[in-house]
Amino acid sequence: MPPSCCGPPSQYTHHHLATFCLTFFSYVLLHSSRKTFSNVKVSISAQWTPTLQNGSSAAFSPSETWENNHLFVDEQQATLFLGALDSIFLFSYAVGLYLSGVIGDRLNLRYVLCVGLCGSAVVEFVFGTVTEWLKLYNVYVYCGLWVLNGLLQSAVWPCVVAVMGNWFGKSGRGFIFGLWSACASVGNILGAFLASSVLKYGYEYAFLVTSVVQFAGGIVVFFGLLTSPKEVGLSLESETGLGPVETDSDSHRPLMSDEEGEAQAVEEEEEHARRDHTVQQPDEAPPRQPQPVSFCQAFCLPGVLPYSLAYACLKLVNYSFFFWLPFYLSNNFGWKEAEADRLSVWYDVGGIIGGTIQGLISDLMGKRAPVLALSLLCAMGALGGFSQSPNNQLINAVLLAITGFFTGGPSNMISSAISADLGRQDALRGSQEALATVTGIVDGTGSIGAAVGQYLVSLIESTLGWMYVFYFFVVMTGGSIVFISPLIFRETRAMWRDRRASQRQI
Repeated sequence: MPPSCCGPPSQYTHHHLATFCLTFFSYVLLHSSRKTFSNVKVSISAQWTPTLQNGSSAAFSPSETWENNHLFVDEQQATLFLGALDSIFLFSYAVGLYLSGVIGDRLNLRYVLCVGLCGSAVVEFVFGTVTEWLKLYNVYVYCGLWVLNGLLQSAVWPCVVAVMGNWFGKSGRGFIFGLWSACASVGNILGAFLASSVLKYGYEYAFLVTSVVQFAGGIVVFFGLLTSPKEVGLSLESETGLGPVETDSDSHRPLMSDEEGEAQAVEEEEEHARRDHTVQQPDEAPPRQPQPVSFCQAFCLPGVLPYSLAYACLKLVNYSFFFWLPFYLSNNFGWKEAEADRLSVWYDVGGIIGGTIQGLISDLMGKRAPVLALSLLCAMGALGGFSQSPNNQLINAVLLAITGFFTGGPSNMISSAISADLGRQDALRGSQEALATVTGIVDGTGSIGAAVGQYLVSLIESTLGWMYVFYFFVVMTGGSIVFISPLIFRETRAMWRDRRASQRQI
């Protein structure tokens, strides 16, 4: 993290590094386990569908199918149900985001985060491993577990963004959050490699490995994460969020010091109140915590609605690649499932690079929307190019990386840096407890769009083919530009006005 982007290096302590790493890897583990489901869809479909010994579909009646512990008569029905499961997960995830953001601003972020991580790991273990070991194939069980999984996973993202927003301020936020938001793509890569490494033993072992690792990560986060600099005696400045350490001893407190940190925070506030009599009236007690904003207040903040609607379109495209890319590569080109899993990581590699570079550029420009607009225009061309990719793994890898750069990069920016900007804007008038709520609104609205999209993808593919799916992606990417177009025009005008003013001064 370069000091030129983020403030003087003396303002950083080992607590900032620990916060960055713990929040980063907590979402890496969550996305790793989430990616497992998309990576094993071919194996799950084969297990749920009765087949003859030569591998062709068997013409069993529905009653015979159920009697043989299989769910669907043919692969097409299984594919539609897999798409329905994705939509069920994302709808429950979206509802949970609206709720968990509000909860995160009112309860200890660390507790909410760890409940989401550990609870989701248990549900995924039951969904993918226990049901297979017990040969329990039931659509209602799968749907119920996936609803619960979506609700639990929704607690993680608003909390980690809020914790990062507490520790890292606006200065350099595009670069820091652009780098940090690679956690989802890194999780996808890790999940792809973990799943492909054990898939030969059965898809249930892919769920077993990722869920165990995620549960262990939740325990580490519970005992190691500090949610705010105030817990260790660091002050927050409005611009950088990285005020100097008050005392040397405070910066070296152990990471597991909640009670001491809270006591220190109270002492700090009392000391500031005594030194600055203009802030508090003599007969008023200093508030211990800023009051959280309501859901409606957060929704009405400037920029929240357009970015939420734009993210709904963009997350639809991004999560369609997340859920369906290995399945598409395997079915469209006839590659082995493990090969398709490994190749799909190039989309995430492009997203990591794109989010970091575009975040840095937006910091240098001081504007986010124009950078997003240019990237999304390029994404429309990249999607069209990838739809024409030949049956060549090298060419597919290059086109996937380019598509991920221009599609995954803007998605990472909106869900992290821009959400943090919106949750700490001047319209809040001093309230610092809107980060999780605003993040939940933006990501929740995006998840609703993604949920609708996953079923549409399976429906369009089964009736019209994959080419029309990519046409659908291009239209949705264009829709995301339309929703933020007022912000694009306003920020572009402001850039030209500032440039002309600086030229007149010269």
